[in-house]
Amino acid sequence: MASPARIDSRRAAGARGASRARADAREAQLTELGSAFKRVFRSLNRLRGRDTHLGGGELSHAQFELLIELHERGELSAGELAAAARLTPATVTQMLDHLAEQGDVERVRSQTDRRVVVSRLTAQGDARIEAKRAAWQRRWQQALADFDEHDLRTATSVLERLGAMVEESASEPRCRPAAQAETALGAVPSQAAKD
Repeated sequence: MASPARIDSRRAAGARGASRARADAREAQLTELGSAFKRVFRSLNRLRGRDTHLGGGELSHAQFELLIELHERGELSAGELAAAARLTPATVTQMLDHLAEQGDVERVRSQTDRRVVVSRLTAQGDARIEAKRAAWQRRWQQALADFDEHDLRTATSVLERLGAMVEESASEPRCRPAAQAETALGAVPSQAAKD
């Protein structure tokens, strides 16, 4: 029969082993989450990259974002749209010219300050936004149909925390260039690096 000290030693070793197994499992799950986040990030970049190959009448992702801002906030100046979309005013002006040619926006003088030109959605632009939103809503619901409310709340919390982390790192004085950010997003320290 084993002595009480030996039994306590075995229990302690078993507890350490179980604790290590939980830590390893968590590390593996964090690595998997980081990889999934990188895949989403890359998919968004590919979606934006596809924009350069669109036909004349198709809406690019960036144009869609501008139209969404106008849809949600009403008429805005090119500077306000540039700040919202995180693009340069010159890029936004060029995009607005194209959207105006297509009939999706109209550019008029502001009623409150005649020196400022604002853009606003036309009926056609509004209809395009609604159609594209409805299509994405259907895809969204289909993709997430088998997740319950608890899973969705958890996913929302995780994404909000990751978004805050990315925003925080972007505001750091020595922030990495955008090309390196994707690599950092999926980087989870390995157990070997910790030991």
